[in-house]
Amino acid sequence: MSDHIDGPRQIGDPSADLTDLFAFTSPENPSRTVLAANIFPTCGVDAIFSNAINHSIVVRRAKVAGVGDATKFETADPEVRFSCRFGGLERGAADGKLVQRGTFTFPDGQTLRFLVGDEKGTSTPDGTFRVYAGMRSDPFILAWILSSGLRKFQNLLFNDNVLSIVVEFDTQRVLDPGKGSLFAVIAETTPIPRPGAFVGHEPVRMDWVGRPEQTNIRMNNAGLKGSDDIRDLWNQQTPFAIDEKLRPLFLQRLKDSLAEWDMRDGKQDWVPSALAANANMFVDDFLLFDVAKPIIDAGHLEIERSTLNGKAYQTGGGRTVDSDVIDILLTWMVNRDREFLEGGTTKATKPGTKNFPYLAAPNLDLQAVAETVDVNATPDKVWELIGQFGVANWHPLIAQIRVTGTGPGQLRTIETVDGKQIIERLDAVDPAGRFYRYANVAGLPVANYTAMLSVKPNGAGSSVEWRAQFLPNGQGTILVKVMVSTLFKAGLDSLKSRF
Repeated sequence: MSDHIDGPRQIGDPSADLTDLFAFTSPENPSRTVLAANIFPTCGVDAIFSNAINHSIVVRRAKVAGVGDATKFETADPEVRFSCRFGGLERGAADGKLVQRGTFTFPDGQTLRFLVGDEKGTSTPDGTFRVYAGMRSDPFILAWILSSGLRKFQNLLFNDNVLSIVVEFDTQRVLDPGKGSLFAVIAETTPIPRPGAFVGHEPVRMDWVGRPEQTNIRMNNAGLKGSDDIRDLWNQQTPFAIDEKLRPLFLQRLKDSLAEWDMRDGKQDWVPSALAANANMFVDDFLLFDVAKPIIDAGHLEIERSTLNGKAYQTGGGRTVDSDVIDILLTWMVNRDREFLEGGTTKATKPGTKNFPYLAAPNLDLQAVAETVDVNATPDKVWELIGQFGVANWHPLIAQIRVTGTGPGQLRTIETVDGKQIIERLDAVDPAGRFYRYANVAGLPVANYTAMLSVKPNGAGSSVEWRAQFLPNGQGTILVKVMVSTLFKAGLDSLKSRF
């Protein structure tokens, strides 16, 4: 969630899918500001930045133009734009390994070449700007099931990775806060123009993000039964300049959505005038931060919430890496801060760091799944049924298997009962030890996948174990674990009933 997978276009091209936006004061140096945008949700271990996309973080000066039910934030030029483009993979000069490079363009027109994944980052000669781009642990926390009601759960993005773009800069030089210290920021992905294309045209915009969960929780609230999915329409809007013809559509959806969220706990906390004011504020979507005030984990949306409550804000708002933004947002929408709502966990897979680039290193530890069943049959009898790599008529989820080759290196192509295809390679087999080991070639969203099926004596019967280790690749860790576990468990459970 946050802005993960926020529409059909993002499902079709996750490399352009912005997931989160951050704005905070550098923990290393309070005179510097950090902006970061994450992209490519649940990216695989081999994910790279798209070289067909322009990635931008855009800042404008903001001011409070109304409070209470008249709450309004206005933004104005000049636009402070940070743009980043990436090249294709190339061979590194030192060791010949594949590397990716990019170019940052800064608001003052400076450009800076950098190497993707360089933990130290790259700085401009004058030290004003420092940048990083590479894979990091996804800091987002979604520990709720929100399709209906409010059910606490584990973090649904546990162990997932994203691609991150981080820019740190001298606050005084770049933002000149003496002219006003409140700012609004968005991130967007747009196609790099390709003049002379033969057919059609590129979309104006792939994705953009301001405050967390504008699209998935507010625009596409699952509690609004029968409503159209308008996320793609929203994602095509120009940040800071929503189409006036479409504004009423978006505004009505925000009102309906907030009214539904308000009643998730069975109590009405938003009177009509305040509800309308909240929707009017959110429809102009951008993340607010004030560089003259402390930006803290709990300060997310404090500028907006205080202003709607008719009070002067006390923090710098923004969004830190460790901010529990979903719990903050849900508490605001469901009960208007009457009682803090805390999900199943308040911690991401890895906390942010106090040092550049501030987001934690990616999750690259192998994940494991193991399922076991005890059966009332001798090991030899069980092995006779399941011990052939190319035979699986005992497994209820497998429709058929085709085999290529013999012995180690043999390939089996599995067709599942739901029409999916999985290709696996036999690595080792030991009939005497009653086990075989194999690797996934294609068909599962994994990398470095190895698995073993074995049979061992267990009293007068047998114990059958099926286990695997892997790196999730292109799907969330929790989803991949469920997928593999379901496949294993269905097969082993069938043995118990068979014997």
